Amino acid sequence: MDQRTEDVLSWDEYFMGLAHLSALRSKDPSTQVGAAIVDENHRVVSVGYNGFPSGVSDADFPWQRVGGVLESKYAFVVHAELNAILNSQRSVRGCTIYVSLFPCNECAKAIIQSGIKKIVYESDKYNGTDTNIASKRMLKAAGVELVRISNTISLHVDKVPNTSK
Repeated sequence: MDQRTEDVLSWDEYFMGLAHLSALRSKDPSTQVGAAIVDENHRVVSVGYNGFPSGVSDADFPWQRVGGVLESKYAFVVHAELNAILNSQRSVRGCTIYVSLFPCNECAKAIIQSGIKKIVYESDKYNGTDTNIASKRMLKAAGVELVRISNTISLHVDKVPNTSK
């Protein structure tokens, strides 16, 4: 008699859950974004989240969304998609990237250049903005498949103070 459960996560739910888990590492007070890159065999290749470059203290730079270039986060933060690409120990060519927020035009260029062939995303909150339109235009021209999913699992994590030094 078959005893296995049928109530399991789909691959899309599983990898988007990993992207959400990665986003929890981001210290961005307004938008935590996570990404997971997966190969054709459902093997995780890399993960990333939005934050400052390695070796740059996030306490020394702004997290604000408004202000001049040097007073806001935008000139300094590395997006989740780019972090995942840069953190990979192998080529991401032909892979799928799962990301909680549709990639900006800068990340779209990195995705195309790296050879990622499919983007699975949830939120498209910047839909219709110039940078979003540019991103979609480039991705379409490069033949990158775009798949929007919804109703994936939400991670509810009780934040426990970190007592390790």
